[in-house]
Amino acid sequence: MSALLSENPLLQACTLPPFDAIQAEHIEPALDSQLATNRQRVEQLLLNEAIGADQFLASMEQWDDELAQLWSPVGHLQGVSNSEAMRLAYDACLPKLTAYATEMGQNTGLYRAYKRIKEREDFASLSEARRRSVENALRDFTLSGIALDAASQQRFGAIQQRVAQLSTQFSNNVLDASMGWSKHISDVSDLVGVPAAAVQGYAEAAAEKGLVGYSISLDIPAYLPVLQYGDSRELRQEMYLAYNTRASDQGPGAGQWDNSAVMQELLALRHELAALLGYNNYAEYSLATKMADTPAQVESFLMDLAEQSRAVASADFEELAQFAEQQGQGSLAAWDIPYYSEKLRLQKYALSQEELRPYFPVDKVIAGMFEVVNRLYGIDISPDEAQCWHPDVRFYQLRSNGQPIAQFYLDLYAREHKRGGAWMDDCRVRRSLSDGAVQLPVAYLTCNFTAPTKDLPSLLTHNEVTTLFHEFGHGLHHMLSEVDCPGVSGINGVPWDAVELPSQFLENWCWQKEVIPLISGHYQSGEALPMELLDKMLAAKNFQAGMQMVRQLELGLFDFRLHRDFDPAAPVPIAEVLARVRDQVAVFKVPKENRFQHGFSHIFAGGYAAGYYSYKWAEVLSADAFSRFEEEGIFNASTGASFQTQILQRGGVQEPMALFINFRGREPSVEALLRHSGIRSEEC
Repeated sequence: MSALLSENPLLQACTLPPFDAIQAEHIEPALDSQLATNRQRVEQLLLNEAIGADQFLASMEQWDDELAQLWSPVGHLQGVSNSEAMRLAYDACLPKLTAYATEMGQNTGLYRAYKRIKEREDFASLSEARRRSVENALRDFTLSGIALDAASQQRFGAIQQRVAQLSTQFSNNVLDASMGWSKHISDVSDLVGVPAAAVQGYAEAAAEKGLVGYSISLDIPAYLPVLQYGDSRELRQEMYLAYNTRASDQGPGAGQWDNSAVMQELLALRHELAALLGYNNYAEYSLATKMADTPAQVESFLMDLAEQSRAVASADFEELAQFAEQQGQGSLAAWDIPYYSEKLRLQKYALSQEELRPYFPVDKVIAGMFEVVNRLYGIDISPDEAQCWHPDVRFYQLRSNGQPIAQFYLDLYAREHKRGGAWMDDCRVRRSLSDGAVQLPVAYLTCNFTAPTKDLPSLLTHNEVTTLFHEFGHGLHHMLSEVDCPGVSGINGVPWDAVELPSQFLENWCWQKEVIPLISGHYQSGEALPMELLDKMLAAKNFQAGMQMVRQLELGLFDFRLHRDFDPAAPVPIAEVLARVRDQVAVFKVPKENRFQHGFSHIFAGGYAAGYYSYKWAEVLSADAFSRFEEEGIFNASTGASFQTQILQRGGVQEPMALFINFRGREPSVEALLRHSGIRSEEC
């Protein structure tokens, strides 16, 4: 066994994961070995009462990082290359990893060691990052049940195990339901209105399956062109219902991958976990690690935005309904809204997203995005070499003043066995090594754009351009960190309702006249987006902004109330909670079959449970932060350096409000968000 372990690629010390060598059978033996080693190390460390605080903390950081480096590629492959063998290995290991985390969080010896460090007279002599890391660790011991009696600790651990299992099951159900449906079309007349590039993609997808005609999946790059442009109302309805009933008791896959029981059990377990720790509900527990102080503060924040936005949203929808009626469509169904919205946009602004797409080939967008970052922060980004999990994956290096500071993987295109959406995750975290060197950060950036075809490069809508900038903003937060303590380096230790600040902040550059020539170039002629189209795009920037705003508020309120108001004695059906929120803030009805919540991975399989409000909370910060650039120049070097040093480089070392005030000179104001969103006019 030891010989086999010595050859296990997951147990080799390496700068980057050896993706070409990792197999499913490597995962469980590697994890078992690493967990056993770490347990033994911690036990020995606690026997050494003479060890200094810095050495103690450095040892814990190193061992935690070794485990993170082992698990990072495994967790990533689960999301981007979800084979049956990989899933089985992941599922077998997750309980072990969860048990270890609970065990460490409830280790009385470790807790006392951290407490002694905090109480030492020389605690103030530790670095600011180390002090913050210790304080966070003590908080996390409490949130892990360190103060509970033995029986309660055991129950806490069992809950954590089951929650981890259910979250993975939820995600797998959504993925399987998405891959389990496709639409085969023989007659191209059924696709009238759909852009030619999408139709070509459907044809190539069909050919790959050995079919004649066209095959449409539920991947967003395949789904949206039908909903937005397809003249066939019957096809739009069929696809809408297939997508919005995934993993539920409704639709074409009804009951096959149903998340109903998973969701209900998750809510009950989260409530029980919060109650064990003395909280009234899971929302209170969630806020223990966030900027917001109380559930009342979150509710007030969301409802205040709703009150300021709903009239604008209602006007947006009334305009759309009147337009559709003029087009001969009586009442608007949910599958009509994207279609007629695009037609209305075209009438009002003589502009469609598809008209913009040829000007945003992905390579030009990426090069322009790198140029934006260079002008803001003096960072150079260039291609680099690494072993990757798929031929389409790219790898890059960041340099500052000629010196390497970080690297990242970029996985751009939708494909089978890859989770939908877009996200950033860390592969390596910046930290000081025992030899005095610094481990540089490495990030994963993942999107699901339309892949190139045999005739066309990958062409992005402007919405997809902003998605790319958003994820790269997260990546910069991780990669530009100058904090060497991993617990608070990059995005680590940053409250969840502040972590979206750098990502939403970078989106603003996608709309600037000085930036458009950098990120656009027609895929055939190379011509930048013409001024005429740019003016139309800017004029249409806040098209249906009210509807978009209340949609996000709907999701934030639903998530928060779902976790705040859960009553185990008389649980309100999840669909009823959502219906009540919609009655309060939404401006149009969805069909009774809609089961959006069954695919709401952010809150049932991600880190946003009782925290989806974070997107709007952080958007206030990002809009107000960008308003300083509006005042001082969007490429003002001094302003860029200030944002870099006060926000991006600081990680979780300080409270985000303090960091924001350091950058902005005052507390945040909601005015910039309302102005940027078109909810409030420039004159107000």
